[in-house]
Amino acid sequence: MTEVRPTDQEFLEFAVKALVDNPDNVKVERKIDEMGVLITLDVNPADMGMVIGREGQTAKALRTILRVIGARNNARVNLKINEPEGSTRGERTPRPEAVSAPTEAPKKSIDDVLGDMNI
Repeated sequence: MTEVRPTDQEFLEFAVKALVDNPDNVKVERKIDEMGVLITLDVNPADMGMVIGREGQTAKALRTILRVIGARNNARVNLKINEPEGSTRGERTPRPEAVSAPTEAPKKSIDDVLGDMNI
């Protein structure tokens, strides 16, 4: 029995369409050159955050899986996510958990402590 494996392009298209709100706007192109396979991904500007993920984790996971698929087929696979035209990146603000924790209260000398106690 012959096993049918999805290609890297089919996998990426399936996975990204499952992630985004506008699956009809997903376009995947595959090119082969001397460096290996280059897959370019275009999505709706509103869906870029879903594809990139928090701190790029979703994009990193997609790239890792594509490399595994490529390794099984003896090919080097790279993913390029095209930034939509006219998109602007907002100013980066640190997340609340990324802000450093408050430091300890400043240390007081023994004279300051005794002065506070009125001794």
